Amino acid sequence: MADELIKNKLVAARTRLIIEKPFLGTLVLRLPLEAADPKWCKTSATDARKIYYNSQYIEQLNIEQTQYVLAHEALHCALSHFARRHHRDKQRWDVACDYAINPLLVNDGLQPPPGILLDDGFEGMTAEEIYPSIEDNSDDVPMDRHVYDEQDQAHKGRGKGEQKEDSPPDQSPQTQAQQQNNTNSEGRDKGAAQPPPLTKAEQDNLNTQWQQRLAGAAQTAMQAGKLGGALARMVEHFLQPQLPWRNLLAQFVSSIARDDYSYARPSSRRGDPVVYPSLRSGQINIVVGLDTSGSISDNELREFLTEIDAIKAHMRARIVFHACDSVLAEDGPWTFEPWQEFSMPRKFEGGGGTDFNPVFDWVGQQDISPDLLVYFTDAEGEFPALPPNYPVVWLVKGKAKVPWGRRVQLN
Repeated sequence: MADELIKNKLVAARTRLIIEKPFLGTLVLRLPLEAADPKWCKTSATDARKIYYNSQYIEQLNIEQTQYVLAHEALHCALSHFARRHHRDKQRWDVACDYAINPLLVNDGLQPPPGILLDDGFEGMTAEEIYPSIEDNSDDVPMDRHVYDEQDQAHKGRGKGEQKEDSPPDQSPQTQAQQQNNTNSEGRDKGAAQPPPLTKAEQDNLNTQWQQRLAGAAQTAMQAGKLGGALARMVEHFLQPQLPWRNLLAQFVSSIARDDYSYARPSSRRGDPVVYPSLRSGQINIVVGLDTSGSISDNELREFLTEIDAIKAHMRARIVFHACDSVLAEDGPWTFEPWQEFSMPRKFEGGGGTDFNPVFDWVGQQDISPDLLVYFTDAEGEFPALPPNYPVVWLVKGKAKVPWGRRVQLN
């Protein structure tokens, strides 16, 4: 009877999500619910195919907290956390994923259970951005189990905060619920065993499925007028093309490179009076703007400059470089011819606000428009009201939108 009551509670929570939060409810509906053996599942878990739950844990939650738990597991799947870890340490990655998800759910009005990982400093950040901030020996423990993969052999050494496979985290905020598992589970069904980790083929297949489900759930919620705020920005961010930004930038620059035919007579040609056209690549002129308002790290800046230098060498590009926060750097601009190495003219200190107008105003004062303007920024600033008559590529760190031009995601 008790197990039946738990199932009814979970179904009721899922139904309320579908009605009140159709985006999250639609995602949860994709995941069958299955009671798990409390020996491995102390709270809840997912393998990207199902949601597993500990009956005693769910029993102690109210209906609003149960909604939160279901939505939490569904977001792990919808954001493909099972396919994005790559080389990263599993414990730190799992913690980073929880820190990325929980602010989204709290800000959407859901009531969390005790013991979630929540830090205002990580709000609006992806798991990849949060991961470097998680210490190797962090005591932080996710509220749930992520059983879609296993720790690589290279990372078998555990930090003091990492869970063992068959024991609950030491002194976690939900220990009261966990300590009751052994005594309360006698006489009840053991529940499902821990599922095996996903194979690479299963990861790839599920990753495609969940991207489609994420898009479908977002469309359903938008039609109902119930998707906005941080969740809407997150969805838009993750549904963008996932090609590396370097490839996108190189493709765009290649598309605007001028290739002209020349009929000039080669000086070394003798005897043949016919002049054949030859393909001659012309030089392209690129203006590069750098947002120095303080949001761009030194490592990101070095990567960006290296890529611009490589593109310049391949495309015979002449680059005019501007640094700008709310005003242009006084000792700029810096000009680099195709045969010159593109390097940092000096170290730029973070400034105040961000205004993109000065760079575009400077270009407007020149006699010739550039073939391309590339702006490296977080897109949190004042844009010109109208787009210029030349192509613009915004290399954006973060999730901010741009009003016009080609936006390429950096992180």
